[in-house]
Amino acid sequence: MTVSDLTAAVTTPVRRARTRHFVMTAPHHFAVEYAINPWMDPSVPVDVNHALRQWEALRDTYTQLGHTVEAVDPVAGLPDMVYAANGGLIVNDRAVVANFTFAQRAAEADAYAAWMAAAGHRPERTHHHNEGQGDLLVAGSTVLAGYGFRTDRRAHDEVAAITGLPVISLELIDPRFYHLDTALTVLSDGAEDGEVTLAYYPPAFSETALTQLRALFPTAIEVATADAFVLGLNAVSDGRHVILPVNATGFAEQLREAGFEPIGVDLSELLKGGGSIKCCTLEVHP
Repeated sequence: MTVSDLTAAVTTPVRRARTRHFVMTAPHHFAVEYAINPWMDPSVPVDVNHALRQWEALRDTYTQLGHTVEAVDPVAGLPDMVYAANGGLIVNDRAVVANFTFAQRAAEADAYAAWMAAAGHRPERTHHHNEGQGDLLVAGSTVLAGYGFRTDRRAHDEVAAITGLPVISLELIDPRFYHLDTALTVLSDGAEDGEVTLAYYPPAFSETALTQLRALFPTAIEVATADAFVLGLNAVSDGRHVILPVNATGFAEQLREAGFEPIGVDLSELLKGGGSIKCCTLEVHP
């Protein structure tokens, strides 16, 4: 073993997984019938059976890692309902239901509110637009909240009041990264190693947001354009294993160097709707 190997072994953190509770909705009704983000092109055909196989591979990855996966029944006429993360935020024994910006997705809120109520959560709604875990990511005892495209900045105060957690507002400025979960992922929430660890794509954020991120998370991983442009940051971590789009190879190498174990999953068919791993995964936080 060389000196550099010894140095790496000493400085690379030991990452620990924690069992998670995920909620997913199968893409039985998936389609791209309209364009409400730059990734969507209704002229490009969608193979629903292929999308379902890819979704099942993601679900099976979670279960093989020991995580709980709960299913919400898809509703005909709601082609984007597969992107379960957008349905709301469940944390601190409180449930926030999405209030979608676009009319095409509005009815998804009722479907996810019904599931929350049936699961024993008490769903609460915001007056202003919020798109659930698309823009509301739990980072330790804080909620990182995106705004600029889908979630109204004023909803952040409502989310703070409902959850009882402080909310840090982060402005998004690139329409390709229209939700926070397309530009930032929480790799470790602090429960495993005492430190919140993030990865993000700097050009997606305003200068003010970047200043906040760099001050609060100085050890965060900054991801390159090639990985961001395959939605590589639309990933899910259990504190050790990071499930990410298979084409985000540079990000995967950064994760290995930081002590994480990347697991690539191909969700290319669902990318046609502007979503990937995290978009399809609503986490129920304790």
